[in-house]
Amino acid sequence: MDNKNETLLEDLYNLILNPATRDWERSLLIRTKNALTDGKDFTSQIAKLEFELRPLAIRNNLTPDVTDFYLKITGEATGTQHFDIAKHTGQNLPYQERAIFAGGCFWCLVEPFEEKPGIVSVLSGYTGGKQPRPTYEQVISKATGHVEAVEVIFDTRVVKYEELVELYWQLTDPTDELGQFDDRGSNYRPVIFVKDETQRKIAQASKKRLAESKRYKKPIVTAIEPASIFWPAENFHQQFYRKNPARYKRIKRTRQQYLAFQHLRGSFRRMFSSS
Repeated sequence: MDNKNETLLEDLYNLILNPATRDWERSLLIRTKNALTDGKDFTSQIAKLEFELRPLAIRNNLTPDVTDFYLKITGEATGTQHFDIAKHTGQNLPYQERAIFAGGCFWCLVEPFEEKPGIVSVLSGYTGGKQPRPTYEQVISKATGHVEAVEVIFDTRVVKYEELVELYWQLTDPTDELGQFDDRGSNYRPVIFVKDETQRKIAQASKKRLAESKRYKKPIVTAIEPASIFWPAENFHQQFYRKNPARYKRIKRTRQQYLAFQHLRGSFRRMFSSS
């Protein structure tokens, strides 16, 4: 067996043991693993597995790690790129800080923060709940109390926390406490998680200014809560905009169109209220 096939077989074993793998996915993986163990042709068995996974892969209905495996066996290498989590979890330098923001699907929060000068790393994950090491499947079931969020490491010599909060307001709808855009449910609620009193005061002052700006007709409901353990999401979700550019652009366009209309409405409201 060549190195590529050995790697795929190891991936099969890991997915079978992965608690996030659905039972029906695991049954297909076990059947493939058993066939390969019995000496069946490797190429034909992997092709059979790809055929069985394809209908749900097309509908984006595989669990994240199985999606990564599917992209690997179909040759879509961009989907299997691994996020360097060591860069994110390494020792903090004196001039680095962390900020955590939640505002709907975390896929659409990564790119705007990553593109801002002074950003060291952006990690997608889950926070705010009680269950340790939650999986994507568990979080979207709304049973863990977690929300999808991003943790941003930034260089305070280049960018300030106040600037990140201001950017966050531009990316979310702060009047919607039941989710964001097409993402509905408590796991998508908008939250600024603060790590200390300094961040809390900055976030509260910024929220107050936003409310007083009369940009929105409805109340500003984005919560400001103490930061808790931040659990990294599966590799499939990390830097999604780079791995799945076409799908990301469709989602991004929908959010941008809604926000543009909302901001235009706010501009007209302020214009007429001051006249």
